[in-house]
Amino acid sequence: MNILLTGANGYIGQRLIQLLLQEDHIIYCCVRNKERFDAEYRHPKIRIIEIDFLNPGAVQLPVELDVAFYLIHSLTSAAGTFEVEEQTCAENFNRLIKQTNTQQIIYLGGIVNAEHLSQHLSSRLHVESILRATNIPLTILRAGIIVGSGSASFEIIRDLTEKLPVMITPQWLNTKCQPIAVRNVLQYLMGVMLKTSTYNQDFDIGGREVLSYKQMILQFAEVRGLKRYIYTLPVMTPRISSYWLYFLTSTSYPLAVNLVNSMKIDVICRPNNLEKELHIKPFTYKEAVALAFEKIEQNMVVSSWKDAFSSSKTSLQLMQYMRVPEFGCYRDVKQREIKPEQVDAILRKIWSIGGETGWYYGNHLWLLRGFLDKLFGGVGLRRGRTNTNKIEAGDALDFWRVLVADKTQKRLLLYAEMKLPGEAWLEFRIMKLKNKLQLRQVATFRPKGIWGRLYWYSVVPFHYFIFNGMINQIVKEDHQKV
Repeated sequence: MNILLTGANGYIGQRLIQLLLQEDHIIYCCVRNKERFDAEYRHPKIRIIEIDFLNPGAVQLPVELDVAFYLIHSLTSAAGTFEVEEQTCAENFNRLIKQTNTQQIIYLGGIVNAEHLSQHLSSRLHVESILRATNIPLTILRAGIIVGSGSASFEIIRDLTEKLPVMITPQWLNTKCQPIAVRNVLQYLMGVMLKTSTYNQDFDIGGREVLSYKQMILQFAEVRGLKRYIYTLPVMTPRISSYWLYFLTSTSYPLAVNLVNSMKIDVICRPNNLEKELHIKPFTYKEAVALAFEKIEQNMVVSSWKDAFSSSKTSLQLMQYMRVPEFGCYRDVKQREIKPEQVDAILRKIWSIGGETGWYYGNHLWLLRGFLDKLFGGVGLRRGRTNTNKIEAGDALDFWRVLVADKTQKRLLLYAEMKLPGEAWLEFRIMKLKNKLQLRQVATFRPKGIWGRLYWYSVVPFHYFIFNGMINQIVKEDHQKV
């Protein structure tokens, strides 16, 4: 079949690609920036369409399509803007998909059974109504909390459970939901393809159990062999709850706000026969958590919500500027001569930097900088990295965004997503200078106004120690194994 996959770089999209390839489908992957489409997805059966459904321009979709997956969401956008963004994307998708011979549209939305819905869930319901207007058979799958390595809900619960032995929590932790394993979600998405009995219908999909968020945290702790105590308070306002999530987890503030608004509403499935019709066996919540940690421990996390550009609101145009500016900038340049036999070990270190590995020197200062970034509304350092030794262009790396990760050219270029009075880059590159092999480490800062210049001079003393220590540890031979 010819499959159109919107949101191909997203959490569900990346996982769906692997299953579709196994069944030998031709996949038209819609991505907003083809530069960050992982090299592993450059496959003979994959066609890349670079399109932003907020502003598609003159881009056209292939005419001969069998199934189109609509997986576009804007949950990480600020409250009050994501509804407009989701409506615009859906309307533009409608206009383009009508010009094709698509036989079925499959939409993954949210469970909307409560009488009063959050902005997030109301927006998902509105998108459904827009997609119905195409007159193309539409199958809607509505899910609540999706449990899997790298999902936003999983990572937030993991942050809370593993870092806080005792929690003073908002009352909404008693809200009920029906979490579903990401593997089951993928089974449903694959199972309804061209299944005529599902045309123009909507189905709630969930796991075996209805649980409160408090029960989810406590069961998560059981799987991890931890003892946790939770006390709920009725005095936490939605704003305080959002800040509580923002500071204690790796989530962005807009995502925290939208999650809190949705978590105050029970998200429980209506009964249907789709599970039996597709022969799907739902996982329990504990089973889903255990399966997720299997992937984490094997360093096989396929996708993470943190790698989406929307997780930090970084401009997609950034990927076009992989050349670090030269004029009007301050630089901290460190160089060390290395031996040819050191190159592979040094590259392994560079490719493993950040996350649990840390930054090789002054990690407590990096943590302090991440904490300060959170205080000023930035992404902070808790975001970590999706895999411990694999980096692709576009990935999130603590409070950096990967622009270039080219082992052939022996170059890693990072762009700072922390709150700064300017723009910052950090580059590692192994190159020959004056017939000598060297590791070159360059921190570049382009200030904005007088505050940017004052900021640079205020941190110069710290840079001297941190950047010297970092490059020394990277080239140090007795620390080569990572």
